[in-house]
Amino acid sequence: MKHNAIETITGALVIGVAALFLSYSAQKADVKTENGYEIIAAFTDVGGLSIGDNVQVSGVKVGTVQDIKLDPKRYLAMVHMSVDSAIELSEDTAAVISSASLLGGRYLALQPGGMDELLGDGDIIETTQAPQNLEQLLGKFIFSMQNKEE
Repeated sequence: MKHNAIETITGALVIGVAALFLSYSAQKADVKTENGYEIIAAFTDVGGLSIGDNVQVSGVKVGTVQDIKLDPKRYLAMVHMSVDSAIELSEDTAAVISSASLLGGRYLALQPGGMDELLGDGDIIETTQAPQNLEQLLGKFIFSMQNKEE
């Protein structure tokens, strides 16, 4: 009988500690439902951007990438993102895929324009810039150096 009570108390303590860790990690990970509107950006290449990556304005996270689909008519990658409803973006906003570091990781940077008309739910950003491909740049550099030596 004594062993059952001790095991029950120990089990309850372990579950309580696990719940505290889960609550703390969810708080630190900034896990929350997105409260905003969806906009779409059309890219020729997404270069490693994936669902869940950050959407930033001036380096501040304002949303997340929700989905990436191919438009079968134009053969463009359509990046669906959720943006915080407090952020108002003009129609001439540009979207640029950037590297978070040299080791990889991408994010979508939005560069607001100056028009009075605002983007609404479901609107498409046409002014986009695909990420630079490091392998292609290195290949061009090496090839150009070889041509100079000849």
